Amino acid sequence: MAKVISTLFISADGVAEIDPAWHFPYFDENMGRAVTEDYDTADVLLIGRETYDSFAGAWPDREAAGGEDAPFAKQLGDIRKVVASRQSLEFSWRNSELIDGELVDAVRALKADAGVKGILIPGSISVVQQLLAAGLVDELRLLVHPVAARKGRRLFDEGDAPYHLKVTTTEAFPTGVIRVVYAPAEAPAPAGYDEAVEHIADGD
Repeated sequence: MAKVISTLFISADGVAEIDPAWHFPYFDENMGRAVTEDYDTADVLLIGRETYDSFAGAWPDREAAGGEDAPFAKQLGDIRKVVASRQSLEFSWRNSELIDGELVDAVRALKADAGVKGILIPGSISVVQQLLAAGLVDELRLLVHPVAARKGRRLFDEGDAPYHLKVTTTEAFPTGVIRVVYAPAEAPAPAGYDEAVEHIADGD
């Protein structure tokens, strides 16, 4: 079964809506490597309408320009792109298609498709939130910037129950960015103050 991987640039206070002013100063070769590794896991990109419009408005022109980022732009153009939108779309970027039906049902079908290796969700906060709620995100790959954005849309929205996660990988970059990979986890055993105080070291 194909994995669903979410990859996000995120601030220390949980803002995943990127402001170039706080994001680009921290983008270096380490972050470029991490992004490349994330994209190499997948043969399907799952993206929301806003992310698609942003990508389609930039990457085809960069591919055509033939600059340093043209190989990555070509990789994005060649990969299958599945777009979540409640509106009909006319696609100018190759290998793009609209999700047929409900998002959760479509992602379950993609995960079960033997021809799909992996599904990557770059950005697309609302898509990630819906799939987290449905228990369909297998990995959450965050590049945590050492900045409190203080405004913008946060990854984790209000809800009735917490998401329990386990850390599978961490890496600290010289810029202060921390790459952390989470996977879903079972809730820990119930505990309270009495249990916690047992772990407080005696000051004597």
